[in-house]
Amino acid sequence: MIIKTIFSGFGGQGVLMMGISLAHSAMNKGYHVTYLPAYGAEMRGGIANCTVAVADEEIASPVASEPDYLIAMNAPSLFTFQNKITSGGTIFLNSSIVKDRPNRPDVKVCTVPCVDIAQDLGNPRVANIIMMGVFIKKSGIVPDDIYLKSLETIMGSKKKGVAEINRKAFAAGFDYLKD
Repeated sequence: MIIKTIFSGFGGQGVLMMGISLAHSAMNKGYHVTYLPAYGAEMRGGIANCTVAVADEEIASPVASEPDYLIAMNAPSLFTFQNKITSGGTIFLNSSIVKDRPNRPDVKVCTVPCVDIAQDLGNPRVANIIMMGVFIKKSGIVPDDIYLKSLETIMGSKKKGVAEINRKAFAAGFDYLKD
């Protein structure tokens, strides 16, 4: 088994953190993992993306040809990466920002109004964590409790309220899907 995912969006949307958190939780689950970040010269506002591969055996290359999943937090990410996703793969769209839809009938699409949900929670900075809640539930790559423990390790629990708002945001995304 090898599962490849591309996370992409504007710098400042937390897409690199999304990839790190998946990689960290997959390692905690005992999988082999590669994490390959890519970003432009701009800190915020430019396009950032990362690729995470998770496997039950050693991974030969961190480059994700035909990834299984795309998380597109903005429209340029959708247009840049939609044609790289394997047939039958899933594209997760931040529908608060991305109004377009993929032009491929052979992929599944999961739309999540991440920014709207984050604003309802009172913190627009947790849109990425909401998307991760949806992604973890839908993909099943790692159990939610392992992901949350990894997230707390990465983000720290010393800052007042950080762990709590992240747990709320993750739960909002996880519960968004009514499978």
